[in-house]
Amino acid sequence: MSKQIKGNHKHLTQDDRIYIEKSLDLKMPFREIAKYLMKDPTTISKEVRLHRRLKPRNPFNQENNCTRRIKCSLKNICGTGECGQMLCKGCPMCNERCVEFEAIRCRMTDKAPYVCNGCTKKSNCRMEKHYYIASHAHTEYEHLRSSSREGINLTEAEIVHIDDFVSPLIQKGQSIAHIYAGHKDDMPFTSKTLYNYVNHGVLSARNLDLPRKVKYKPRKKHKETPKRDRKSLVGREYSDFTKLMQECPDTAVVEMDTVEGTKGGKAILTLFFRSSKFMLAFLTKDKTMNSVLKVFEYLESEFGADLFRNTFPVILTDNGSEFLDPLLLENGNGNVRRTSIFYCEPYASYQKGMLEKNHEYIRYILPKGSSFDALSQKDISLMLSHINSTARTSINSRTPFELASLLVDERVIRAAGIQRIEHDDVCLRPSLFRK
Repeated sequence: MSKQIKGNHKHLTQDDRIYIEKSLDLKMPFREIAKYLMKDPTTISKEVRLHRRLKPRNPFNQENNCTRRIKCSLKNICGTGECGQMLCKGCPMCNERCVEFEAIRCRMTDKAPYVCNGCTKKSNCRMEKHYYIASHAHTEYEHLRSSSREGINLTEAEIVHIDDFVSPLIQKGQSIAHIYAGHKDDMPFTSKTLYNYVNHGVLSARNLDLPRKVKYKPRKKHKETPKRDRKSLVGREYSDFTKLMQECPDTAVVEMDTVEGTKGGKAILTLFFRSSKFMLAFLTKDKTMNSVLKVFEYLESEFGADLFRNTFPVILTDNGSEFLDPLLLENGNGNVRRTSIFYCEPYASYQKGMLEKNHEYIRYILPKGSSFDALSQKDISLMLSHINSTARTSINSRTPFELASLLVDERVIRAAGIQRIEHDDVCLRPSLFRK
């Protein structure tokens, strides 16, 4: 197969992984998947085995998970004698203490396709399962690719060898460029790398030893924002959203955005229900796509696929980099569509103005520029409890919490940790977290 596909050595993309997941759900063989993606079948096999995700068995379905449990007649394997003549296979500690324990496992995961995605028996199966999930696989791949490029690509002996002749020359006043020009063959890297080794303290010489280094301020690095693939907006633009609202005016709409603390620190993902003005908020470790995806996966695991779909049928958000990939957000476990994402027009935040207005309540408690790093999700839930218990003239002096108790499933409110606050106890000041 690989001989027919010469030169195709590119890494698998996120779209490739989504195709692999869908194909496994349809029980397609690796050869067919590889043919479509123009890869070798072993590439697909390695990808699935490397990134498959284990779902442990539920011990409450069957406590004893030993293959010998039916015919087993062992007694008193723990040596205490407290069980009398009782067979050990009925003891909840049997699997942990028995030296003859052999776990029940599905042999189908030992050979292709190595996962349970397309298995027809998975809904009733009590054994541990393995699934290939595109979003999880791509996240692992990105982490591995990033971590593999960190650190120093030299052995300790090589560092000592380079330090022995480079550092004395630097301390003589020679520049890095001059040293590199004379010893290029002795250094298996570029002059830029040598600058970095000095800068990070890998060598004995330091920045202070360089004649010009301390005279200049380090240049600011401008972080490149990821570019959106315009194809992902097809069918998801604001004009498509307004068309849907005209055709299905009763569809529930949830507006989504993030509130940022200090640059690079923790952020808050907000979800605002238009019908009740009720707002959910979740603390994320940063303002990235992966953090938003983790919140979605948490909510789906808490609610289940059906309740998630009914609670968030349509989500309207902006063009922030943390919402770049609608496919990852729209498709849940098993690649089943869980919501529909639509995007406002660029620089048109007024198109989700209700949420933008509601963010003012957050800024009353957490002024702009304040850091969220010391906060926990419990703090965010407390803040949202006070915000959602604030009466609004636009809803006839009712509170969003009152309307949500009628329009939103109580499991949603419970998962967010939001509680009703008495009218006179509502606090919308930074002092809320100092009580």
